[in-house]
Amino acid sequence: MRIVDLLSKESIQLNASPKSKAEAIDMLISLQVNSGKITDREEYKKGILAREEMSSTAVGEGIAIPHAKSSAVKAPSLAAMTVPDGVDYEAMDDEPSNLLFMIAAPNDGDVHLEVLSRLMTILMDEDFREKLLNAKDKDEFLKVIDDMESEKYPDQPEKEAATDARIRVLAVTACPTGIAHTYMAAEALEKAGKKLGVTIKVETNGSGGAKNVLTKEEIAQCDGIIVAADKTVEMSRFDGKKVIRTKVSDGIKIPEELINRIESGDAPEYHHTGTVASENPDDGENFGRKIYKHLMNGVSNMLPFTVAGGIFIALAFLIDTIAGAPQDSTFGTYTAAAEFFKTIGNFAFSFMIPVLAGYIGMSIADRPGFLVGLVGGYLASTGSTFTNVAGDVPSGFLGALLAGFAGGFLMLGIERLCDKMPKALNGIKPVLIYPLAGLGIIAVIMCAVNPFMGMINTGLSNFLENMGNSSKIVLGCILGGMMSIDMGGPFNKAAYVFGTAAIASGSYDVMAAVMIGGMVPPIAIALSTTFFKSRWTDEERKNGPVNYIMGLSFITEGAIPYAAADPLRVIPACIVGAATAGGLSMAFNCTLMAPHGGVFVFAVVGNWPLYILSLAIGSLVGMVMLAILKKKTVSDIS
Repeated sequence: MRIVDLLSKESIQLNASPKSKAEAIDMLISLQVNSGKITDREEYKKGILAREEMSSTAVGEGIAIPHAKSSAVKAPSLAAMTVPDGVDYEAMDDEPSNLLFMIAAPNDGDVHLEVLSRLMTILMDEDFREKLLNAKDKDEFLKVIDDMESEKYPDQPEKEAATDARIRVLAVTACPTGIAHTYMAAEALEKAGKKLGVTIKVETNGSGGAKNVLTKEEIAQCDGIIVAADKTVEMSRFDGKKVIRTKVSDGIKIPEELINRIESGDAPEYHHTGTVASENPDDGENFGRKIYKHLMNGVSNMLPFTVAGGIFIALAFLIDTIAGAPQDSTFGTYTAAAEFFKTIGNFAFSFMIPVLAGYIGMSIADRPGFLVGLVGGYLASTGSTFTNVAGDVPSGFLGALLAGFAGGFLMLGIERLCDKMPKALNGIKPVLIYPLAGLGIIAVIMCAVNPFMGMINTGLSNFLENMGNSSKIVLGCILGGMMSIDMGGPFNKAAYVFGTAAIASGSYDVMAAVMIGGMVPPIAIALSTTFFKSRWTDEERKNGPVNYIMGLSFITEGAIPYAAADPLRVIPACIVGAATAGGLSMAFNCTLMAPHGGVFVFAVVGNWPLYILSLAIGSLVGMVMLAILKKKTVSDIS
């Protein structure tokens, strides 16, 4: 199979003039549909947009390569479009893109990947790109591609260079989808190596698996390794070597710089001990940002236990309510079905605190930190002390946070201390020394701090339970407003973490206020684009209805594009609306045991009719505020 086998005249458009990235994507999708290889346009578009959300597929040099694997693709295909005047595709070099290829790949089957890798490779040739842009018709466009492929990939490939020469630099490239950037980074590194006179071999971790795999002998003899990857690759094989870890885009943008760093010795020595802090390409981040990322790693892995467990418990109460069970100590277990759901839900809930701590520890210190964090979190949930190891003072969510961070940084310290040990002991460090030392120390720490953390946790629970109605309304307003300040940023996440902590302590009204505060901004914007069209541009109005779905699904981030375009008006309006909804939720004593799901978990919301009313009022308030604060667009005024 050749590149031109994936292209057809129906899927090529020359001299196009899209006005925006969104329009360019729609035009390319139409070309793909014309090829007859797409069964469901909207489903395929979802895959394309999902990939763009990860990062722009415009890689610079005027090239954009949107791509997706989708069940809507019958067979692999390409669509191509030239844009002489260029289009802003959010390229990494901030330059317009004028040569666009869209890749459609089926979920099953990888025969086409080699062909696509060839395309990504030859696109790095400037003369080739110029010929494509200057093609007078589709026949010439296809011939330019065919000629270039025949030249670079003849039927009888050239013999590989003699293997007795030492390969000085090795590299691994990998992008999330493994279709495009993986191969472009590989080609850029190979071209840079040739230019610098440095022998280089690149392993590509594409969708079809690893190709051109690095051997043990090559790794042992090389000067160093470049890992340009946006997903996890096998790193243990590089233990003791000079390694640079960076983004796959850097492999495309600055390949010469990366190679020169290896050759000059300006690369850290990699030790596979799981020390994330020294391995990540984001070492330039400040300490606060790193702490935030560690926390979010714990929270994100904890959420499935909280969501599923909370819904199961809520279903138990719902079943007993329908059955007319008395609301006494047996409520939630009165019927056999309710008992089943409540028992399973409680099992899931019991993992919540340990998993939170375990994954915080793992984020800091990789696998060695997982054991220590997990056990520390369990000790926090049981409330173990020196006087009662079985537990009597649970420190809950706060104790788990301490256990996760203490366990992670503890393991980093133990690993550094063990670096001074004889190399003969390297084999037993991760399986014996690290876990044994970490477990013993975290046990002492948690038994010592649990009484104090337990008092704080109990005090917080009592405070929430004993708050007067007016105080709860204020708290609901604050939490709801925080969900709208940065819509997925630190304020939003802080309020959300507080809500999940309240669930752990049995205060379910707090989480209800938090979720409703996150639902209001997209819904308020959707309402405004529907009923106050003059306040928005054509594109904003067109995309507005999507926010109904985003808001009802508790995806606050749907409001971000609108807030970014006019933050001084949109954000305050959303804050007021969200704060109103949060306060009303508290005033109506609404409860929520599942910290996610939006409208899909309303059946298990306590006092759900008034919860819906709170959401409606808050969204309408937000809409009215937008109408007041937003000015009419220029097009509508004229």
